Amino acid sequence: MSKPLSCLFLLGLVSVYLLFGCGAATNTSPIIPNANNFPVLAFSDLHFNPFYDPNFTNYTALCTSADSSDWPSLFLHGSTIKTPSVWGTDTNYPLLVLALDSIKQNLGASPLVIYTGDLIGHDFQALYYWHCQGLPAPPAIQSPSAQQVAAMQVFTDETIAFVTGQIRAKVGNLSVLFAVGNIDSYTGYGPDSTFLANTAETFYKQFVSGTVDHQTFINTFTSGGYYSAQPLGSNLVVIGLNTNVMANGVPGDNGSAVAAELSWLDSTLASAQAAGKKVWLLMHVPPGANTTATADSIVTGQPVTGSMMMYQTYQTNFLQVLAKYPGVITMTLGAHTHMDEYRILSPSIVLDEVPAITTCFGENPAFKIFTLTGNTLTPTDYTSLNFDLAASPQPTQFNSYYTFSTAYSLRGPLNASLLQLYPQLENDILLTKTQPKAQQALYIGQYNSGNATLQNPNSQPPGAPWNPITNTNWPVFACGIGKMAQLDFEDCVNSY
Repeated sequence: MSKPLSCLFLLGLVSVYLLFGCGAATNTSPIIPNANNFPVLAFSDLHFNPFYDPNFTNYTALCTSADSSDWPSLFLHGSTIKTPSVWGTDTNYPLLVLALDSIKQNLGASPLVIYTGDLIGHDFQALYYWHCQGLPAPPAIQSPSAQQVAAMQVFTDETIAFVTGQIRAKVGNLSVLFAVGNIDSYTGYGPDSTFLANTAETFYKQFVSGTVDHQTFINTFTSGGYYSAQPLGSNLVVIGLNTNVMANGVPGDNGSAVAAELSWLDSTLASAQAAGKKVWLLMHVPPGANTTATADSIVTGQPVTGSMMMYQTYQTNFLQVLAKYPGVITMTLGAHTHMDEYRILSPSIVLDEVPAITTCFGENPAFKIFTLTGNTLTPTDYTSLNFDLAASPQPTQFNSYYTFSTAYSLRGPLNASLLQLYPQLENDILLTKTQPKAQQALYIGQYNSGNATLQNPNSQPPGAPWNPITNTNWPVFACGIGKMAQLDFEDCVNSY
């Protein structure tokens, strides 16, 4: 199956669910001096697809390679595709190199790097069976043998090693604090326990070594895909959650896994509060509405039924744990939607979504650099850098797209600014071409990291059937910012 078809095939599933470098990192980062501002670079959703070129001449070597350090040479010499991925596809090797080079160029004084999940591409296992095992092309039914499944797991592990190694080579000795993504698995939606067990050492060595005790990390990560670390010294705890187990549509009963993770989270937050520490919370699947799936299901004249990211019981229990510790969590980052948006989890916790590097849902590749204060470890601003795929000539690197404080004329703690912005977005009348400076217009344009084609009513870009944002579906996106519970979200949309 072609790349666009592969990504579109997964979009259907996502609408249901969504509902070598330098070696190990070492904790050489200095403790942040009080009162000094400092940057932290955050990126997400690489979704690297090693099968990006249907005419690739080195698939035999790629599929049988025991060492992914050979892969760059295979991609360079076996593929005629030398430009970054187009909209509607996952990250190819040229985009991977471009993105990581731009991340390296923009690290500045960032004492660490944040990654909020999904290293491998959509439909990864089916593409492996097709290209490496000769099974039918997806979405045709594939029936791999036990031996083929085992080979797929080895190849997946090697892909994780390749991507994390490429990241490590670009960020040097900086720690990479991360949350595991839902596609990072052997099953297409997980991560499953075998994947966690087989990749734990890779994640520790390439990402968090030196910020958390090795055995402590292995224990929690292999048991549930979560961990806590202290990358900047004794004043900060970074918690990497596995919220994928809470996601709506995930097969199986994850009740016991969710309960165990939330109990651990409660205990970890309580310990941080007792010690006077601040917490940064990282997750992949966020709470709240699956706005794009909801927007895609609108029937004119009919009440909207909200599609949600998480099972409501899991979400309620999760938010109840967070509510017990006001003032402890100073930054919360998520991903999974691929878009530049935010969600108000409570009056004191605002989750900022890190935009994607992949272009799968029609977004431009982008990442963010947050500005934080050293004395409170709280974000005050961020700058988004994007790669405009529509630009001609195409740029050679990611460039500054917008800075939040400048775009919205808001200063102070970022959480407070985002809270202040929400009523302006929720109550704003949908933009017309005679109102180019409306706050809502800025948000809509930034939502897909500057892909202006998604604002054209006559455009139907690959991977984004809900686009563009219009008078009809804008209430879905506006209410999705501030209404986390399903009934609240539906009431907001239907009474807009």
